[in-house]
Parts: sequence; structure tokens; C-alpha cells
Amino acid sequence: MKRHLCFIAALGMCLFASLTAAYAQVRADTGSIAIGGSVTGSTINIGVPPEQLAALVRQAADLSETQKKVIAKLEGELDLNQRQIRATLGILGENDIPPERLAAKLVEIAERFKDLQATASAQPGDDPKIAALKTDAQKAIEAGQLAEADALLADVEMEQRRGLDRLAVNAAETSARRGDLALTRLRYGEAAKHFANAAALFPAKSAHEDKRINYLQKEASALYQQGDELGDNGALLSAIERYNWLVHLTPRERVPLHWASTQNDLGNVLLALGQRESGTARLEEAITAYLEALKEWTRERAPLDWATTQNNLGLAFWALGERESGMGRLEAAVTAFRNVLKEWTRDRMPNDWAVTQNNLGSALMRLGERESGTVQLEEAIAAFRDALKENSSELMPLDWAMIQNNLCNALRTLGEREGGTARLEQAVAACREALKEWTRERVPLQWATAQSNLGNALMRLGEREGGTARLEEATAAFREALKERIRERVPLDWAKTQNNLGAALQTLGAREIRTTRLEEAITAYRNAAEERTRERVPLDWARTQNNLGAVLEILGEREGGIARLEEAVAAFREALKENTRERVPLDWAKTQINLGNALRTLGEREAGTARLEEAVGAFREALKENTRDRVPLDWAKTQTSLGNTLQALGERDNGTARLKDAVAAIREALKETTRERAPLDWAKTQTSLGNALRTIGARESGTARLEEAVAAYRRALAEQPRDRAPLDWAFTETNLGAALVILGEREKGTARLEEAITALHEVLKERTRDDTPFLWAQTQVKLALAHFAFFDKTSEPTHRDDALNAIDGALEEYGKAKAVFYIEKATRFREKILAARDRKV
Repeated sequence: MKRHLCFIAALGMCLFASLTAAYAQVRADTGSIAIGGSVTGSTINIGVPPEQLAALVRQAADLSETQKKVIAKLEGELDLNQRQIRATLGILGENDIPPERLAAKLVEIAERFKDLQATASAQPGDDPKIAALKTDAQKAIEAGQLAEADALLADVEMEQRRGLDRLAVNAAETSARRGDLALTRLRYGEAAKHFANAAALFPAKSAHEDKRINYLQKEASALYQQGDELGDNGALLSAIERYNWLVHLTPRERVPLHWASTQNDLGNVLLALGQRESGTARLEEAITAYLEALKEWTRERAPLDWATTQNNLGLAFWALGERESGMGRLEAAVTAFRNVLKEWTRDRMPNDWAVTQNNLGSALMRLGERESGTVQLEEAIAAFRDALKENSSELMPLDWAMIQNNLCNALRTLGEREGGTARLEQAVAACREALKEWTRERVPLQWATAQSNLGNALMRLGEREGGTARLEEATAAFREALKERIRERVPLDWAKTQNNLGAALQTLGAREIRTTRLEEAITAYRNAAEERTRERVPLDWARTQNNLGAVLEILGEREGGIARLEEAVAAFREALKENTRERVPLDWAKTQINLGNALRTLGEREAGTARLEEAVGAFREALKENTRDRVPLDWAKTQTSLGNTLQALGERDNGTARLKDAVAAIREALKETTRERAPLDWAKTQTSLGNALRTIGARESGTARLEEAVAAYRRALAEQPRDRAPLDWAFTETNLGAALVILGEREKGTARLEEAITALHEVLKERTRDDTPFLWAQTQVKLALAHFAFFDKTSEPTHRDDALNAIDGALEEYGKAKAVFYIEKATRFREKILAARDRKV
């Protein structure tokens, strides 16, 4: 690069330096005249009186013998020939020099004659034509014919300029070829430098302005590829600067179609950078650039270019729509992509048709995520599958991978709303296909995208399956994605991945005894919230608030105190400020469910029923959007949560109306939450059914309801093995123990009670006081009931004392949690134990 710059500098001097020599310092030989510096205004004695010089100037054409002798003398003094002396006198006469300055000017002109003779001589490397012209010019100078010499040197200058111009063109072409070579090697940064060097060889507005603009466009394009494919935001900023410059170099008035092309290219760079940055300013600028391009690239005038810009405009609308509330931008994207397909037909442009089908599918998928039902999602999947019919991995590997990645997302979203795991398994397979071409070395940011989406699909599968293998895979995939999705480079994608990592850790933590994963999930969500602010991306902010609330609720269920639960409720209420029913009905419904669950957990610890009633209201609101025909599994989850809350309210009523409503709601849920479709959710719903039946059975005579409850618990445990889902297993075992205690009280013998005590002791190996203090306390209460019932049947004091120890431990933890309702119940039971002890004493 330095060699070219030096060449340019030398070229510039040759082209633009003045032909008039600067005044040089002259050293005299013996017998001649010497003067230092400028001779202007100097007084010089050349041995000829001023009046004689003046006469010579006036009579240069017709000289006397005396004057001829003076000229001969000047020839010797000034080292010029007679013709040159006569030419000098002619010059002095033409310029009306005052007599007193004639001598000085005579010397000055004489010195310049000498310089001219040296300058006009041929130089090594001159081509024959230039050498001949210089020889003729030197002869003219020697003859004092300066006008003829000037004309000859003008010819020399013209030839030299043509030579330099050819050198510049050739050098620029060589630099450009190096740029093309670098592009072939996928070295976009190097290519951009070569194209910049090529453009710099031509001054602005020269005869080669079109070439210069062409090289600048190639530079901008290479910078775009460097930034887009290699995650170099600095290159994208440079590309934006170049394209803005090019817009001015190719004005609409002069070259309208070229101007439109540049506007489209500018939009592409703005879109690429805008997708990585927080905020929407770059995306808005991209839309503006595309709309400007469409003013000249009309469908009638340039149909294919019109379609190109419509496609890019759709992408910009899609990117904005992902960040904004509402669906207006996404609908505009769908419209733009459908416009594209009017020109990019499959028979005319199969590859471009496939790309547009992919883009249309992406926009439909986002719309489908925000709308109830599955119509848009089914259309999206159909569009992606159509695209894959033309884009093969052999011919278009990167585009093929992009479509596989998007198909993965659509299948996952649809799978979340349907039962079973088939769609989710297909989603995982699609993401793994994408990763075969989207490698980290080749396209690091796209590789990270596919890793993140793979994590999402694995997480959803893991939620429906037992064990933690899929969830561990999901966590690993998100952590892989974060190796390229760093906060400084792509802040919003980094935040999205942090959010998803938090979700995987939360699901893992919900199945583990310790809370380490849950605390890690909170950290991940809080990290995401630093970039996902309400001002920048309101819907993403709301999702993170919702997720943060969910993990806080899980922790609050396990811990003493209600601080986490209060935080959870606050987070859900914040999320609902953006997750409105009008904007995103399904997200609104999910947040209503989460809010209801947190309110129920809080309400279960309080003496009154206000929180529980509010929770019922939240679930009934959610059911307005979570309808059975639209989202059957979400509808079922809502019915189960409603049933759980009605059961909690029913425990505080004297009658059984609420409890029967709870049983009805949970049985409705089981019509959709089947063991085949969602085994883990089915098991949890069976446990909820058992709880409602157990509570009714405790108030009724007989044991039918209680036997039904026990059967429900045993069904649940078939899908909740201790090794795969220890906390779910412990929850169901605890409630099974409670049902067995009631049955044992009503039956002869102690078999049921012994079974209950054994089961509850096993539960306490999982529900430890250190890890889950509140859950440990609940199990201690059930254990106290079992021991006291055994004492009632056998009068063995050890069981009475064990009951007292168990209830005392529970009360300690209930006190820390300020769980008034539980404290009151446990205190009444403790008094009953103490009364029994006092009677025996």
C-alpha cells in the first residue's frame, strides 16, 4: 500500500507542479557574474551602461556596428549565443522594463535560458517521441525561438500526461484485481483496502470519475461483507460512510437508477448494523433508504430491482416489528414479501423466489407467535418448506442453512402449542441441519443464532420429557452461542441468549433440589434486562420481566419469607404494562397465568383470601385468550392452575362447592393434557386432581374420594421417578402421604399410617431444611399428622413425641416465612398434641 501512495504522490507532483522554476542560488565561475537569491530589484553592473542597454532594446532589429560589439560582449558575459541575446532583448522590449532594471532582468533571463537548456534535454527512459520533441525544443531554445520551444514542450507535456494517465489506469486496475482476488479468498477487509487504493489513484472529477466511483462502490461492498459475515461493526460503520458519500457522487438528477441502487445498498448496511444495535434508529434509516430507492426503482421501470428493494424493505419492517409492540410493522413486512413474489416467480428466478419464501415465512412466524391459533404458523412452515425445494445445501449452502434455522423456529413455536414432541423433534433436527453449513469458522454470528435456536428447541423438549439430559444440552447450546454473541458486538442478541439461558437454567433448577441453577437463572435474566430495556425493545423487556418473575416464584415457594414472591408479583405486573391483550394476546395470557400462580402461593400463606380471589380472576382472564381450540395445552395449564387455586380457597370454606369446581376444572385439563402428549404435565395435573379429591374426601364420610386421590397420586408417580424429577416426586409423595394418613385414621390397623410415615421420611431426604425450608416444613406437618394418628391408634408415646418434634420444626420455618395461614393451622395442631400429652401425664 505504501508503494502505491508514494506513486500517487510522485504522480501528483508531475501533474500539478508549476513549469516556472523557482529562483535558485547561482554560483559564478571565473569571469562571470554571480548573485545570491532573488535578482529582482538588485543593482547589477555588467559593463554596459544602462543607456546603451536601453538603445539595444529599442533597436533590436536594426543594430549599428557599436551595438553589435556590445552584443558580442554580452554573449561572453552571459554565456549565451547571439540569437539568445537578441531573443532576450526582444523579451525586455515586450515587457517595457525601466532602464535602471534592464541589467538585472537581462541577467535573470540569461540564467533562465541556461535552466531551459537543461530542462529541455532528453532524459533516460523517455520514449522516442518525447525524446525527439525535447531535442527540437532544445534547438529552438538555442535559436532563441522561445514560442516555438514552448509549443514543443506543450506537446511533450501532453504526451507525458497521457503516459501518466495510462499508468494510473493500469495501477488502479491492478489494485482492483488484487481486491477481486481477496474477495475470492473471502478476505473482505483486504479487498476493501485494495479497492480504496484503486479509487485513490484518480483525483475527484477527473476523466476517470466513473472508474473511481466504481472502485468506491466495490470498497463499500467489501466493507459490508466484512461487517455482515464476520461481525465487524467497525466495517459496517465505514460502509455506511462510503455509501452516504456515494449517494452524493451519484445524484438522482444525473443518474437516477444508479442513485436508487446506492440507496438500496445503503439500506442493506444500515439494516445489518441496526439488527445488532440497541434501539431502532438504524432500522428506521434503512427503511427510509429503501423507500427512497423505490422512487426510481419502480415496478414498471425496473421490475426486478423493484422486487429486490421490496424484499429488503420487508426485512427492515420485520426487524422493527420484532422490537415494537403491535403487529403493524410485521404486517407491512408480509405485504412487502408478497409484492416481491409478483416478480420473483419460481419459474423465472427460482433461487430468489426461495429466499423470498423464507422471508415471508419469517414474518408470518412472528405474526403467528403474537396471535392466537396456528394458521399463520402453518403458513410459515409451508413457506419454509417451499423455499427448501429450490435452495439445496449443495448449490446454496448458506441460504439453505438459513431456511433450516427458520423452519426450526416455526416448528418449535407450533410444537409449543400442540401436544406431543413430534414437532419439537423436527425442530431440533432442522437446527442441527443448519449447523452443518453455518459453521463457527465460516459465519460465526449465524452459527451462534443456530446454536441459540437449537437450545430453544431442546429446552421445550426437555420440559416435556423426564430427566435433565435435553435441558443440559440446551444450556450447553446457549453457552456456545454466547462465545460469539458478545455484548459489545451484538447487545440485543447477547441479551436474547442470556434470557434463553435463564429459561433453561430455570427449568433445570425447578427439577433439582438445590437452588444454584435458579440463582444462575436470575443472574442471566438480570443480565438480559440491562440491554432489553422497556424503551428500546418493550416486548422483549416484558418477556424478560415475565421470566424473572417465574424464577422468583419458584424460589419463593421453597424459601422462608415472602420477599421473593412479592418480587415475582411485581415483575409480572410490570410485564403486563407492555404485554397487553391487544398487542400480544397469548403473551398477555401467559403472564396472567404466572401472576395468578404467584398470587396463589402468596395467598396460601396469608390468613385472608384476597390474594387467592385475585388469582382466580387472573386465570379466568387468561382463559379468554387461552381457549381450548386455539391453544389446547395452554388452555389445559390454565384450567389446572385455576383448579389449584379453587382448591386452596375450598380448604378455607366450610362447604365443598369450591372444591368440586376445582375437581371439575382439573378434569377438564386432563382432556387435553394426556399422558401421551405431555407426560410430565399430565403427572402434575394428576397430583393436582389428587389434592382436590383428598380435600373433599377429608370432609366427607367414607373413603371413595380418598381412594381416588391415592390412585391419582400413584398415576402421577409413574411419570415422576425420583431420579429424574426429585422435587416433583417429593411433592406428589408428600400429598400421597397426607391422603394415606386420612385413610389410615378411618381404617383398622396401621398399615396405611406406616406406609405414610415411610413415604414422608423418604421425601425429607429430598426436601431438606437447608435447600427447601418451606417445602421441608410442609412435609414435617404431614409427618406430624401421621405420627399423631399412629399415636391415637396405639398410644405409643414415641409417635406423639415425634409428632411434636415435627410440628415444632415446621412452625420455626413457617414463622420465618410469616406464613400466617400455615402458622395458625400448625399451632392448632400443636395444641392438640400438647393436650394429648397432658392427658397421658
